[in-house]
Amino acid sequence: MNLEGKTILVGVTGGIAAYKTCEIVSHLRRSGASVRVVMTEAATRFVAPLTFRTLSGNPVAYDMFVEPDEWDVRHVSLAKAASLVLIAPATANLVGKLASGIADDLLTTTVMATRAPVLIVPAMNEAMYLNPIFQANKAKLEALGYFFMTPDTGHLACGDVGIGRMPDPDRILQEVEKVLSMGDRKDGILSGRTILVTAGPTREPIDPVRYISNRSSGKMGYALANASSEAGARVILVTGPVALPDPPGCQVVKVERAEEMHRAVLEYFGQSDCVVMAAAVADYTPADYAASKIKKTGGELTIRLSPTVDILRDLGARKKNQLLVGFAAETENVVEYAMRKLREKNLDIIVANDVSRRDSGFESDFNEVIMIFRDGSTISSGRMPKIYIARQIIAEIAKLLPEKEG
Repeated sequence: MNLEGKTILVGVTGGIAAYKTCEIVSHLRRSGASVRVVMTEAATRFVAPLTFRTLSGNPVAYDMFVEPDEWDVRHVSLAKAASLVLIAPATANLVGKLASGIADDLLTTTVMATRAPVLIVPAMNEAMYLNPIFQANKAKLEALGYFFMTPDTGHLACGDVGIGRMPDPDRILQEVEKVLSMGDRKDGILSGRTILVTAGPTREPIDPVRYISNRSSGKMGYALANASSEAGARVILVTGPVALPDPPGCQVVKVERAEEMHRAVLEYFGQSDCVVMAAAVADYTPADYAASKIKKTGGELTIRLSPTVDILRDLGARKKNQLLVGFAAETENVVEYAMRKLREKNLDIIVANDVSRRDSGFESDFNEVIMIFRDGSTISSGRMPKIYIARQIIAEIAKLLPEKEG
């Protein structure tokens, strides 16, 4: 990692994980960055400012009213200097303040004044992290363009085991590099747009233990969410169950069943400029849910299935000015079936791929797709990593979106 010419402002709040931030500051400085540290008063109870001053090679700011050596407005000068603001660890208190617009110490006033990207790394007890108030504050900040990392799961300082551990410094440094690589999101081709992306499979329960699902990993949908965010859009990601970290800067809505995905998509459809339905939604769901586990009897078991709602068809009937993009995962007659789906569901673009191939598609980091447009024209991607295909799709979406008024 080469951070020559970058100024990283590291915010430290009052959590036991503050000791890990010492290693982060040391690594940032060795990578060539100029590192400035701002601490809350509570943070100084866990790590002495002298430690960060030695590791960063710069004075540490923590007192809003200290007499400066030379005249400046401390929080404004720090905010302007930053290429990126990293807050690690971030407490529930700090996140709540930022979400409410409260600026009552040096760190919160600096964050309020900066135009640099802000990466927040929560670290707290599992119950606090999962508290609906914290999750609502997190979602609010993500919708405003703040980046969040998902905490690790493991042993916590309180003695519990669960989610809430601050990620290892190496992972945080990788995320810093990733956010910095996005550049200025305000100049992106989707700046000022809202993109709604669906991803992953759905799970249709048979009983409390079993369900019907499919092989979708969510990787293509998450790549599309990342590419939309890189392009400057506000991104709402509605995702089924996947083993992937939340894309930074995206508002993530997690669902399980097809009907839950349908409700979530309709909730955000009206505020979206474009919907990209990359999720592999189950076509059928068990008609009768067994409230207790079905026991194995040795005989045949028949499960009666009912069709789920066709989300894409419903959106095609409802859309007004939105651009609607669908996916067609086929095993034969790929282009023929995809074009039929595009016409029947009133889509603007359909992205077709052959999921019978072993070197791409489901669960792979690679894909090969054909983009088919309403006028019958097509673009073939060739086999490449999904993030590159996602960027191609986003570039075509940007061309089709009408000019923003004003």
